[in-house]
Amino acid sequence: MNSIKVFVETGKKRTFAGALDWPGWCRSGRDEETALLALVGYGPRYAQVLHSREINFQVPNDVFDLVVTERHDGNSTTDFGAPAIVLDADREPVDRTEFGRLGTLLSACWLAFDGAVQRATGREMRKGTRGGGRDVGKIVDHVLEADRGYLGRLAWKHTRDGGKDLVEELNRTREAILDALEAAVHGDLPERGPRGGILWPPRYFIRRVAWHVLDHAWEIEDRIV
Repeated sequence: MNSIKVFVETGKKRTFAGALDWPGWCRSGRDEETALLALVGYGPRYAQVLHSREINFQVPNDVFDLVVTERHDGNSTTDFGAPAIVLDADREPVDRTEFGRLGTLLSACWLAFDGAVQRATGREMRKGTRGGGRDVGKIVDHVLEADRGYLGRLAWKHTRDGGKDLVEELNRTREAILDALEAAVHGDLPERGPRGGILWPPRYFIRRVAWHVLDHAWEIEDRIV
């Protein structure tokens, strides 16, 4: 098979490895070796996510099918548990064809999350190692709030509608994400926010959103009793 380009982001406590061309396929470990092994281990699971959109994806056999094209030092967000570094590849422009491809991949991750939520509704959820853990509704609410915060990194204003249920608000937020990305890809958004903060390039935004929603989809699946 052709080598899969991946990045490695190394913090003090945690390391992330992810595929440059496959948003959502990103896992962590205590170091580069374990992160890459985790990434390969989740290859079949990621392939199942893409199956909903009939996307051709060849699962790697082992870490030798991966080629690390970028290595970056992580930060406190990396150690907290999220891939935080904007890659060189993230700064590449996104044309219409690529935007369609990335949007399809993102929608596949959304579908995987929706399916996990549906399967878990009314089911018992396994607790964490200390007896805690959010229920399904709280996980959905967390994803919604994270997405709303992410939209701010594209200088896109989105206010949550408290009158809508979680499913309606999920769809509404996703529509806002696609609208914001459309504007960002066409260069209709500034490079810096109103307070001078650097905004996220579209590729990194998609990569971060896809990772987050898929990470919680898999969490839900793993916790269903």
